[in-house]
Amino acid sequence: MKNSRVCVDASLIVPVLLPHSLSEKAEALLARFRDEDVVLYAPALLAFEVVSTIRGFVHLNMISPARGEQAVTQFLRMPIRLSSRSSIFPLALRLAEEFNRPRAYDTAYLALARILDCEFWTADERLYNAVLPNLPWVKWIGGFVP
Repeated sequence: MKNSRVCVDASLIVPVLLPHSLSEKAEALLARFRDEDVVLYAPALLAFEVVSTIRGFVHLNMISPARGEQAVTQFLRMPIRLSSRSSIFPLALRLAEEFNRPRAYDTAYLALARILDCEFWTADERLYNAVLPNLPWVKWIGGFVP
């Protein structure tokens, strides 16, 4: 671990809350972070993305409304420090341009990780592939061995 801080995104958190092919790996990675006293960070955007994804599962009848509420409650208990630093926005825009990303949602996570000088963990393989090999501190859950 580069330091005791890690930035995480919604693609890594949602599999911990809802059934997903990456659930086992995501749970193991977060357990490792907890065991190593790693502090988790994310842009405040994370909360909206997670709740929106949970709502989508409910809307598509993939989970019940009660299960959706339980997942939101579980998410709110997760020890993730949400950041609204204004410096995230211009850096996210520059990173989106640099890596030819159509939107700056994903690059907001990259921006915060760069600001905090920490690793960024994601389950978003497209994002991961888009920034390789330029950002070696970006880590993909698919490469994680529990």
